[in-house]
Amino acid sequence: MRMNEWVRARSPRGWLTVVGVAALVLGLAAAANAPARPGARASRTREETRSSPRGEPGPPGFWYGTDSFPVTVSGPAPYAEPQIGGKYGGYIGMTGNWATWQHCGDKVAWSDTNAADADTNFSTYHLGIGTGVYWFMGGPGVDPHYDGTTTEAYSWGQQQAIRTLSDVAKLTVTYPVIFDDVEIPGNAPGISPAPDNGWKSVYTSPCSGKVSRSGISPALDRADFNGFFDEIAHNSTYTPGVYSSAPIWASIFGTAGYSHIKHTYEWTYLDDTSSLSHTPDGWCLRNTSTCAQFYGGVTSSDSNAVMWQWSGGGGTFNGFGDFDQIDANRTPA
Repeated sequence: MRMNEWVRARSPRGWLTVVGVAALVLGLAAAANAPARPGARASRTREETRSSPRGEPGPPGFWYGTDSFPVTVSGPAPYAEPQIGGKYGGYIGMTGNWATWQHCGDKVAWSDTNAADADTNFSTYHLGIGTGVYWFMGGPGVDPHYDGTTTEAYSWGQQQAIRTLSDVAKLTVTYPVIFDDVEIPGNAPGISPAPDNGWKSVYTSPCSGKVSRSGISPALDRADFNGFFDEIAHNSTYTPGVYSSAPIWASIFGTAGYSHIKHTYEWTYLDDTSSLSHTPDGWCLRNTSTCAQFYGGVTSSDSNAVMWQWSGGGGTFNGFGDFDQIDANRTPA
């Protein structure tokens, strides 16, 4: 899903309330209750070390899936996971992108076909999770109303969540977590007008690509994140989650209190691989020391570690698409 590889790989403003400000303060205070371990490598549990054959995702309740741009899924139904075998356990697509929303161009990584395949397996054959979604998040620096305050940053996060929920209302979404995609796309041409998605620099306007000021505090970034999180949590039937990686998360939010998200559902993309020869068994690749790394104080043994994009996208392009490991045991009610 990492945006800096899209070209190479394939191819209403809301109003801040008193409640919103209170939620921000409470969210920032609650964030300090767990230490961050942004570079920690996942360790195997007893269940995760059980051997399972290629084409099977590991312990009971784990599924293989795909995300973002289309991947050819084999039929007839029930559908199989492409290239590596096993049942197709889910699809996670981009419901929207801050840059397309702000009329900057860019792309929305969504596949109607993959969503339909995943939904068929889920609804008809009771396999996997069906379809989930994520929103490609803009930081405070691409807020068209940026004023340097946490109040405005929180409102910007809320606005993005409101747009996300509007997009989701037009889709068939069966997975209860909406992921906030927090990443830094880089300088790939034709992707995002802001190489850091506005998490590290302030731009003269959302689409200008011109930096007016470098440096955004973790407090401001976290207020943006909290605005999105709180809107999903308090004004929808969905649960908020986040997609990122340990180094990216730490580079935006640091390693102190603003980085801590101990009880947030997470989807990670590290460690990852460009090879499909070693498939996941639980949170590690078979016969390797490569295991999923979570972030913000979460480890693979925590109940809110739910997905791992173990191959595809970014520097791990495998020739086919993005492949995910999904733990349906931890799906929130």
